[in-house]
Amino acid sequence: MRIGIIVPGGVDRSGRHHVIPVLLAFIERLAARHEVIVVTLYQEDDPSEYSLCGAQVINLGRVDGSGARRWGIHFKRLIAALRRAGRLDVLHGFWLHAPGTLAVAAGHLLGIPVVLSLGGGELVWLPEVPYGNKPSFLRRVFIGGALQMAAAVTAGSAYALKPLAELRKDARWLPLGVDGTLFTSDHKRSPGPPWRLLQVADLNVVKDQVTLLRSARLLCESGLPFQLDCLGVDTLSGNLQAIAHHLGLDQTVRFHGRLPLAEVIPFYRKAHLYIQTSRFESMGAAVLEAAAAGVPLVGTNVGILAEMAPHAARAVPAGQPSALANAILETLRHPAERESRSLAARDFAQCYNSDWTCREFESIYQRVAA
Repeated sequence: MRIGIIVPGGVDRSGRHHVIPVLLAFIERLAARHEVIVVTLYQEDDPSEYSLCGAQVINLGRVDGSGARRWGIHFKRLIAALRRAGRLDVLHGFWLHAPGTLAVAAGHLLGIPVVLSLGGGELVWLPEVPYGNKPSFLRRVFIGGALQMAAAVTAGSAYALKPLAELRKDARWLPLGVDGTLFTSDHKRSPGPPWRLLQVADLNVVKDQVTLLRSARLLCESGLPFQLDCLGVDTLSGNLQAIAHHLGLDQTVRFHGRLPLAEVIPFYRKAHLYIQTSRFESMGAAVLEAAAAGVPLVGTNVGILAEMAPHAARAVPAGQPSALANAILETLRHPAERESRSLAARDFAQCYNSDWTCREFESIYQRVAA
């Protein structure tokens, strides 16, 4: 098949920096059996083309101005790129806005069936953060219309599927699995204490590292010896580091910034617990990475972690530092229970890995293209 995939970014030509590992794993497996053209909206400032993971990547380039202007220019560039690429059997838009709406419009114009995959807060609005799509008539019509016109729609967790199913009753649960071979290892973690806690997430208000730091303060007051490693891009201009200093966590919490996956994997192999504090997750790729590496999971009941609990994870309500701290303490105090959840999480990640994801989407592509 000839398959077009439209993404916002995450496919840098280096294959290491500014990439989404689960997306690369999917593209690599798909390109091993099909001809794959990946169109990315924002990867590089100037339009460009290059090869990555066996696929041809077309970067549409940066567009300034209002959202409507950007969408219109990207649409013109997308149509031109798809016409140059030749006839495609299917288009797949990852994230509804803007890749998904662009994919649907292009598919309608060129007569190509379209698959859409939810990948963020397109269908939610969290005013206290704020995060998501603020409700408006035009936005509902725009996104709702795209969902109705798509040949198939997927979401990466039951949590994200719930609001989606109100608009598309046939929407499917289909997470983007990880490449388990990268994370499995015979490496034995050092026994705690001291305990190694880990979070891999950009520093922003939706990931809610403020709750993480307040929970860490409570753990310190309980006498727990631990180190917390935070990996991700700082979008808050050092505010979280200032909060950590104010809470007396300078020697306990370490901020490492964004690291390529090869440098993240050793953190997974050393960690005793992976901590999620997000207020919203459509899936949670880092949760699946940690699970594949055999790291026990404790976190907020959003994204895929919510459905892994209680057998493969321990979940608590979002925004509650004391509940999170208690869950961490209870998990560390019961090694048998911790090991049982770790094994269940690893089984989950291995079952729904990148190979499984590729097979499932191939089945959808064949059906909608028939």
